[in-house]
Amino acid sequence: MSKSISQIRQEFDEADEERGEVLCRLYAGDARAGVQNLIERYRRRKEALKKERTRLAGMMIYEKKYREYGRLCGIDEAGRGPLAGPVVAGAVILPENCEILGINDSKKLTAKKREVLYDEIMEKAVAVSTGIVSPQRIDEINILQATYEAMREAVAGLGTEPDLLLNDAVTIPEVIIPQVPIVKGDAKSVSIAAASIIAKVTRDRIMVEYENRFPGYGFASNKGYGSAEHIEALRRLGPTPIHRNSFIGNFI
Repeated sequence: MSKSISQIRQEFDEADEERGEVLCRLYAGDARAGVQNLIERYRRRKEALKKERTRLAGMMIYEKKYREYGRLCGIDEAGRGPLAGPVVAGAVILPENCEILGINDSKKLTAKKREVLYDEIMEKAVAVSTGIVSPQRIDEINILQATYEAMREAVAGLGTEPDLLLNDAVTIPEVIIPQVPIVKGDAKSVSIAAASIIAKVTRDRIMVEYENRFPGYGFASNKGYGSAEHIEALRRLGPTPIHRNSFIGNFI
């Protein structure tokens, strides 16, 4: 008695790459359209995986180039542009040849995908740290210097000292560890992309918490950026303690 299509589907769903090929050969002669569709679906999934691994290989060029230095740490930030909330930096040291499918510049990912990747990065990374600088400190020293401060804090909190920093576009002052600034690095380096995801998810979670403390501004949705809703609320309700006074002069 032949297996049902649902049984065969389960076999494909549970199969690794090697077993998947075996199943394709095993059921190639099964004339049922449902079985042939399962084989075709597996082939498409395998091709998509191949393309994703090719893309990831392109994002590991800098990791391979500088691997001889030792522990490589990706650095990136989230929240330089908003009217409210902190600026957050992420620092991530990944193990050599670490594969995290789907990793990319955090801005190119959905919020749901970032959350999934955040958990995988936290599970696989050698070390992860964040640096968080408040709106008050941003007003005091300006956003660029606050970003540098958050990055230094993230590096200092790693617990494992890196041998080389791969930074998204910037060179961080007052850091003695060698640095490589990479323009648009969050789309070119898996280490920087990982740091961008850690920074973005951390900051987004902070802003969701602020929604409960300061309702009416839409912080859970706009994350402190200058959306129409946020600006209208700012004019109507006035600033909160988490607004950056140096950013909001044009709106109040």
